[in-house]
Amino acid sequence: MTSAPPLSFFVRGPEGLSLLLGPPFDGEVGKKIEKFSCSAAKFTSDGSKLAVTTSEAVVIYDANSCKEVLKLPMPGATATAFSPLGTYLQTFQKPTGQEKNLTLWDLKTGSIAFQLFQKTQSKSNWPAIQFSDDETLACRLVTNEVHFYDGKDFQKGIIDKLRVPGIAGAQLSHAPGSHIAAYVPEIKGAPASARIYKVSDVSQGEPLARRSFFKSNTAQLIWNKGSTGLLVLATSDVDKTNQSYYGETRLHFLTTNGKHEGSVPLNKDGPIHDVQWSPSGEEFIVVYGFMPARITLFNKECKSLFDFGSGPYNTVRWNPHGHFICFAGFGNLPGDMAFWDRQTLKLLGSTKAACSVTSEWSADGRYFMTATTAPRLQVDNGIKFFKYDGKLYHEMKFDKLYQAEWQPAAVELYPERPPSPNSRVVEKKQESKPVQPAKPTAYRPPNASNSAAVKAQLFGEEEKPPGGSLSKSAMKNRRRRASKQKESSNDDN
Repeated sequence: MTSAPPLSFFVRGPEGLSLLLGPPFDGEVGKKIEKFSCSAAKFTSDGSKLAVTTSEAVVIYDANSCKEVLKLPMPGATATAFSPLGTYLQTFQKPTGQEKNLTLWDLKTGSIAFQLFQKTQSKSNWPAIQFSDDETLACRLVTNEVHFYDGKDFQKGIIDKLRVPGIAGAQLSHAPGSHIAAYVPEIKGAPASARIYKVSDVSQGEPLARRSFFKSNTAQLIWNKGSTGLLVLATSDVDKTNQSYYGETRLHFLTTNGKHEGSVPLNKDGPIHDVQWSPSGEEFIVVYGFMPARITLFNKECKSLFDFGSGPYNTVRWNPHGHFICFAGFGNLPGDMAFWDRQTLKLLGSTKAACSVTSEWSADGRYFMTATTAPRLQVDNGIKFFKYDGKLYHEMKFDKLYQAEWQPAAVELYPERPPSPNSRVVEKKQESKPVQPAKPTAYRPPNASNSAAVKAQLFGEEEKPPGGSLSKSAMKNRRRRASKQKESSNDDN
């Protein structure tokens, strides 16, 4: 049996990019590539290639031998993306006139496989050309249509079209690429909608499933592995109830067999912070509700399986095997993290990684890396490595860090392992009852506590301290008054 390859990751700062070995670390962190200047870097999904963007070109490296294999003349490239099998590299340049600025490169030959003009590029619509996992099919969203291509031969041009008036988002299912989801936002009082089409019948324009809803002008379309279920995270920029500054979010669920077209049943009001399918595609987790957020596990029929409780979390991360789960509160939250075992549904440990910007599991699923990067944060930049039970394993600090990413690898290269016998399971703490506020009392000046003693001294009144006995001055005043009373009584006689 061949041994699993060692883990590695890259870090990118002002001085450039370095490819490093580990964890585990034997003393100092090992290096695979010394620093060289670049503005961006990206691995293929299997980690075999690394694309490095410079001011004049995009350079492709073999990530294992660390040797340059191809240099693509692409000055001013602002975005890059590999196809699932690493056959193509997609690049985008800022448009100049009507020149073709979206390019698909064949990495075997270094030639241009496909090229066209695209006006804009953003995180929500990148990559512009989507592929199925086996690269047999590709598609691209245009005005009111989705165009389909043969992923093995783009010279055939457009092989099919799906026409959906007003379409603003489309997502091809990946494994397999048998279906496509389309999203139409709310327009002129008409409700927004999410639809599922079968790729082989897109020309007919009849959806297999459809869900209409209001309060949505954008949406994320999230397919599971197996292409049987679709999650639709619908967002509205404005919350008309004024409960959230960031607008409203709703989560909907559709299946390709048409058996389910509805909302995901959530038992707490508030925004949807995060939702992620498991690597197997059999279940998903939702983090939702006003803080402290609630976390619930659902199966692929949208039935609730387990409630993880509440906490200051807005992020969920499955490890590649789907065995361990990390819940975290990043961004404007203090960085709390909780690590759970999915098999036993037990909490393994809790910790904190404040000011984290990015986070992800290693390829073997045993380490969790968080990174504090610029320009989001200009101070305390660095990365932390935690073990699957939340124990801090290693920390690296940088004066300035722009990017930190694991090198991916096929999950089959690393056997799934349960928690080590010495890993302790943490009993989940019971939710504490809210502290009842004290009843309001009348205002008392700061020196009011001494007023009684002062009054007693001025007017000769008796003052009993908390213990019940009289002070010396009070006893003296008592004897003086008693003496005066005795003298006055004698005079009267």
